[in-house]
Amino acid sequence: MSQITKRALETSLKKLIVQKPIDKITIADITEDCGISRMTFYYHFKDIYDLIEWSFVEDAAKVLGGKKTYDTWQQGFLQIFNAVLENKPFIYSVYHSVSREQLEVYLYKLTFDLLMGVIDEQAEDMSVRDSDKKFIADFYKFAFVGIVLEWIKNGMKQDPAQIVDHISTLISGDIYRVLNKYRADKAT
Repeated sequence: MSQITKRALETSLKKLIVQKPIDKITIADITEDCGISRMTFYYHFKDIYDLIEWSFVEDAAKVLGGKKTYDTWQQGFLQIFNAVLENKPFIYSVYHSVSREQLEVYLYKLTFDLLMGVIDEQAEDMSVRDSDKKFIADFYKFAFVGIVLEWIKNGMKQDPAQIVDHISTLISGDIYRVLNKYRADKAT
C-alpha cells in the first residue's frame, strides 16, 4: 500500500506541475489532488523535494533496464534521454527551480551506473584499480550530463538519437584505450 500512496503523490505532483511552477505547489495542493491527508504525505515524505528525489530514484531504477555494456551503452544513454522526454513538464519545472540540483544528481547517478557497467566490462581482463575506473566514469559522466543539461536548457528540441550518435562517434573505442593506459599490470 505504501508504494501505491507514493505513486499517487508522485502522479499528483506531476499533474500539478503542468498547471503551475514547482515552487508555487504546496503539500496541501498535492494532498488535495490526491485525496489524502497531509499526515499521510508526511508519513511518506518530509517535503516536496523529498518526493521529487524519490520520483527520480524510482525512475532511475526503470530507465537503464540492463543497458550497461559496451554494446548497449548507446541504448542506455538514449533511454535516459527518453525518460527525460517522457517527463518533460516535470523535468523542465525541476530544472528551472531551486531543486535543479536534484535533477543533476539523478542524471549523474544514472550516467555513472551506465558507465561503470561499460568500464567494468571493458576492464574485465585488465588489472585496473577501482579508483581509476571511478575517475574514468566520472570524467565521462560529467561530459554526458553536461550535454543532457544543455539539451534540457535549449528546450529538448534536438533528436536524442542524433545526440547519442554524435557521442558514440566521438568516443568510439576510447574507454578501452583509456583503461589500457591505467592498467596496473602493464609493463612500464
